[in-house]
Amino acid sequence: MTARWLLAMVHLLALGIGLGSVWARARSLRGPFDQGNLRRLFAADAWWGIAAILWIGSGLWRLLAGVEKPAAYYLDNHVFWLKMSALVAVLLLEIIPMLTLIRWRVETRRGIPVDARRAPTLASISYAQAVLVIIMVAAASAMARGIGAAR
Repeated sequence: MTARWLLAMVHLLALGIGLGSVWARARSLRGPFDQGNLRRLFAADAWWGIAAILWIGSGLWRLLAGVEKPAAYYLDNHVFWLKMSALVAVLLLEIIPMLTLIRWRVETRRGIPVDARRAPTLASISYAQAVLVIIMVAAASAMARGIGAAR
């Protein structure tokens, strides 16, 4: 009972942290690209990464360990597959921001000004990811009410 509750809590908190941080990242990508805003951008991006680790880790634990329901419940649920499709889309969309922001971090540490030409694209990707997280939350709440479950 306690592990079940803790895993559910971590999973839900990770979604909240993730939504807030990816939105903050998108807002920071509007500039200016001074030290203060870059620090906020990198912090938001780091929280997005922490949320992803918590989210995916707790989700896999819940799925594979059968903590909530047997794995078959999820695997036979079409709403679960909608949620997983949104997750895959979030992860694929993250490739460009992740690589770009890693480069920006390195450049900032070396005192090189960042080339912010990709910032509007990264912001758009972040906003799209926020929408996908909202879709995942909607799917999770539907699943919690038995929607999509095989009969």
